[in-house]
Amino acid sequence: MSDLEFTPTDASPTSVEPPPSRLQQTTLKRRASASFTDGLEDSLSRKRMKEEHEDSAVSEQARDIVPSVIDSALADQLAQELQCGCCSELVYRPVLVSPCQHFFCGSCCVLWIRNGGSNCPHCRGPSTSVTPFRALQSVLDVLLRVAPHKTRSERERQQADDVYTGTSLRIPSPREASPEPDTNPSDFVRPCPNCLQGNPYGWRCPVPIVENAWLLEDGTPPGHALCGNCENVLALPSPLTTKCDFCQVSFCGIGVQGRCIASPILSQHLHNLSDVADLIQTSAVYECFNSNTVEVEIMLDYLTAQRITPRHIYREIVTHIQAQPQGFLPLIQLDLFVDVHAVPAGPEPESDAPRSRICRQCASEVFLYGLRDWFLRERQKGFLEESVLSRKDCVDGAECSRQRDLAHAQEFNHMIPDALPAQAPETQEDAAVEDLVDMTDGTPAIPDVSPPLSGSSTPDETAVPSVPVAFNDSPAMDATAVHDTANDD
Repeated sequence: MSDLEFTPTDASPTSVEPPPSRLQQTTLKRRASASFTDGLEDSLSRKRMKEEHEDSAVSEQARDIVPSVIDSALADQLAQELQCGCCSELVYRPVLVSPCQHFFCGSCCVLWIRNGGSNCPHCRGPSTSVTPFRALQSVLDVLLRVAPHKTRSERERQQADDVYTGTSLRIPSPREASPEPDTNPSDFVRPCPNCLQGNPYGWRCPVPIVENAWLLEDGTPPGHALCGNCENVLALPSPLTTKCDFCQVSFCGIGVQGRCIASPILSQHLHNLSDVADLIQTSAVYECFNSNTVEVEIMLDYLTAQRITPRHIYREIVTHIQAQPQGFLPLIQLDLFVDVHAVPAGPEPESDAPRSRICRQCASEVFLYGLRDWFLRERQKGFLEESVLSRKDCVDGAECSRQRDLAHAQEFNHMIPDALPAQAPETQEDAAVEDLVDMTDGTPAIPDVSPPLSGSSTPDETAVPSVPVAFNDSPAMDATAVHDTANDD
């Protein structure tokens, strides 16, 4: 041991004091003034706070931008995946068809059943029931909260709610099996229902189609054609076969009852236009009004309030067309009924040929052709609201190019009748009658018909003055002359 006494204080190396020389060096250094250190700390803190604030602002902006982009892209993708198989729009109040598990708008499915649908509208598979799809409805609610602009219009939602009440449905079983499509796996034409011996339709083809005897590439066999609805082979002379006098396509009357037929004009049903809700989903209706959605909405409100069906409108349109001198000739000249069906049409008759039967598709063409003019005539009954009738008429009328502008369409009325035709030039008979009218007082100037007095070239004081004689009082005029004069007047 050394003479120096060592006193242990702490075993920790941090408690060992530095050597004296180092302490002396530390004490000799000059400290910075308090004002300098305070100012330095303040400037550093302010700079640090500014940088942190900018970083937080950028991060918040990035957080706002990135989710919005992601949400928009995701909403678009979801909206595409959740489209209804019938109307091709974002599904509204979805329902699930069993057992195929396809989903549709509730209103679309109801209309499908009303129009005779007996299977799934998408896959045409046998279906039994339709139930509300609540799980998908929850997904739709989340989607519309993120992208409210994808919501269906209020008008569409109101019409859909009137059609579908939210309850479960049952798809009725078909009365008869739907015909198989005419997809012959071979290269030969199959016999028609009337070609078979002992068929249940009470009539057989005079020249029946023999199995595997007529090639498809040779066209349809003699005396046969393709049905415009089911596209199966039919016998033209069959009592069940009917032909549309507008598109010249024949219908078998066997494939689908009520559809494979050309009915009398006034009793035919419209194709896909059985209800007012169908008009909302048909773009051709808006084309009839030159894409003026305001005028279409006014018409739809009117039809709903008056409970007018498309078939009622169709009958009034047909009655009005038949009352015209040319009848359906202007429609035929516009080629409205050309290529309506996917099957070949028969030869076109003379333009003045009678038109007594029509198919469903051609009936819809007649409806769309006369819809706007029908509503023009209907407006004159005075049942529309005053706010609609008080709008100013647009100078350009139906030819206005700004009808798609919502503000312009709401301010001005574009339902203006076409200008009246120019007055026909007067005939020679009209000119002759006009010459007899005295332009001074507007009365007929009838010449003096009294005979001259004998023996005198000038009348004397005792002569009876000539008096204008009325046509109807003249004994020399017979009934035919009086009738012609009355017509001229």
